[in-house]
Amino acid sequence: MAFDVDLFVIGGGSGGVRAARIASAEGGAKVALAEEYRMGGTCVIRGCVPKKLMVNASAFAPILADAQAYGWNVHHHGFDWSHFRATLDVELNRLEAAYRGTLTNAGVTIYDARAVVKDAHRVELSTGEVIRAKHILIATGGRAFVPDIPGANLGVTSNEMFKLDALPQRALVVGGGYIASEFACLLNNLGVEVAQYYRGEQILRGFDDEARSHVASAMQANGVDVRCHKDVARLEKTAQGIRAYDTSGAFEDVDLVLFATGRLPNSEGLGLEALGVEIGAKGEIKVDDYSQTAVPSIFAVGDVTDRINLTPVAIREGHAFADTIFNARPSKADHELVASAVFTQPELAAIGQTEEEARKAGEIEIYSASFRPMKTLFAGRQDRMLMKLVVAKESRKVLGCHIVGEGAGEMIQLAAIAIKMGATKEDFDRTVAVHPTAAEELVTMRKPVR
Repeated sequence: MAFDVDLFVIGGGSGGVRAARIASAEGGAKVALAEEYRMGGTCVIRGCVPKKLMVNASAFAPILADAQAYGWNVHHHGFDWSHFRATLDVELNRLEAAYRGTLTNAGVTIYDARAVVKDAHRVELSTGEVIRAKHILIATGGRAFVPDIPGANLGVTSNEMFKLDALPQRALVVGGGYIASEFACLLNNLGVEVAQYYRGEQILRGFDDEARSHVASAMQANGVDVRCHKDVARLEKTAQGIRAYDTSGAFEDVDLVLFATGRLPNSEGLGLEALGVEIGAKGEIKVDDYSQTAVPSIFAVGDVTDRINLTPVAIREGHAFADTIFNARPSKADHELVASAVFTQPELAAIGQTEEEARKAGEIEIYSASFRPMKTLFAGRQDRMLMKLVVAKESRKVLGCHIVGEGAGEMIQLAAIAIKMGATKEDFDRTVAVHPTAAEELVTMRKPVR
């Protein structure tokens, strides 16, 4: 078969764009990419980037209050959502144009169309055009899951949160993961009355128990009505807004219901199963360490594979794929010791094992400090930070680091380098503290708390 392109990428998110660019610009491949919505994918258009900008906007509320305590004569007239949204739209348009420019400059042909896989080497576009590709890469990301309950259509997902005409007065956030918790916090800081339902025991499942409990307590102290062991059963439209009934029959009247109940791999309708590509129970595309599916010419990277659903991981997977196939450098994406951050208020950031995970594997020591940081203490706030190290008792290796507080995401990036290199507790101890900072607590904890 004669091929039209060496590589056809389905999906214009971070992983797909990186793979396309490296394959074309560095590997000399003829590459085409199809994106059915907007270039940049979930992260850039409807995920981490706009969300972080909303987090930034909401963070000014406590800052303005603190400024007065520091002697500033501050006058403001509240938050202008329409101004913020217009500025956000401009920024997202700029980023999308930058992604397109990156691909075009690398020599990638872009199709603004939906693509499905016809067979091991053919892709069909929604325009009717069929393209023959030596290799096909699926990088279609994930999609928001909405529970199958009566009235679910009255709610929104994170996709719609950046397009609201106005902020609600009362909001119900359904879910306990990082997306739900982040939106609960930022809406609360923007003046919205927020309740958060989570059917589990504690929000932020999968993170260290001490750290996530610290975050939950702080959220409640800041005004978010966090209710665990509670789930929504049905929604009804009312004259004033939405009536949300929980599983016990009690109800709550709100203006907005946000379903942040998880995400699923976006693999439906691509024509993969009929070709022999293995699909998992949640819809994830099964791949090997080199992102290859059971069909040798078809590969997949990013959230659609449901390995580690983080943008930087998708980028690494896309790059490793391109290096393996087009640069003669067989590469596996490294999924060990990947740091992450949750932009709740306060932030939570982590790398490595939780205390609970580490205890199952062997004897450990826990070094933990909870304290009021200087910045907000001076302003009279009761905020507390948490610094925590999980250490293997015999090898002294730092197995995990967990930080809760302002700047946690920034700090964990640097701590991750040391932990990825295999630093011991004594390596931390030998490091001279930078004073006065919150981060100095990471190198001044001398005695284990347990």
